[in-house]
Amino acid sequence: MKRLLALMVVAMFSMGTLTACNTMAGAGKDVQKVGEKVEDKAEDCKDAKC
Repeated sequence: MKRLLALMVVAMFSMGTLTACNTMAGAGKDVQKVGEKVEDKAEDCKDAKC
């Protein structure tokens, strides 16, 4: 019984870790896209031509 409980805890921890990795990768891509948009806007407004 202890072994089954320990195995379930390890499985749940592993699933949580893998999900967190995917979430952080997605968040990183979102932040990168926002940064690109800000950079593009800064280039457009470089010479006060906004």
